[in-house]
Amino acid sequence: MGDLTLRHMRGADVTSVIEIDRLSFDPSWPASSYYFEVNKSTCSHMVVLEQGEPNGLSASRWWANLRGRQATEIIGYGGLWCIQEEAHISTIAMHPDQRGHGYGELMLVAMLSRAVRLQAQYCVLEVRVSNTVAQALYEKYHFTVRGVKKKYYQNKEDAYDMRLEFNEDVAAYLHEQYDLLCVRLDFTDHYSTTPHPRLG
Repeated sequence: MGDLTLRHMRGADVTSVIEIDRLSFDPSWPASSYYFEVNKSTCSHMVVLEQGEPNGLSASRWWANLRGRQATEIIGYGGLWCIQEEAHISTIAMHPDQRGHGYGELMLVAMLSRAVRLQAQYCVLEVRVSNTVAQALYEKYHFTVRGVKKKYYQNKEDAYDMRLEFNEDVAAYLHEQYDLLCVRLDFTDHYSTTPHPRLG
């Protein structure tokens, strides 16, 4: 495993992000939507999970160092909208080759922690009724189903409307799970408490 870093999404990340999006969703978001989220939106707090080369001087790391840049790749991303008291997880995805390691959970916890920091009172999201893996993760973090959005997706599949109310117990639980993920994954977080490049 290489070094893991959570950070705010940049315009330069969009090419990598849309490739993961294309592999994860049908239909996927167009590049223009990500550029808007990063450069113009007044409520969007997009995150990427970046992985560096594993320890050791591989050929790619040696060449990257020689050229004065770090050899890294985007392996996952997520979207958080915060509008007054409401937070909304707009999207979250991992590259198919990187699933099953807890990285999606890491991004979810980071976005929820940022929403708490931004003083949101609750968080909402939509999830396919067939996506039981994602539902189990959201339920672990105390999201509950509040309704069903009929034919929400382009293929006419329904979505569960899920919601999490933030309170002191939830904040404590997020902190506890974050600490466990720190031990398990050994990552650097430049997202959850780091000011947004444009929004603060």
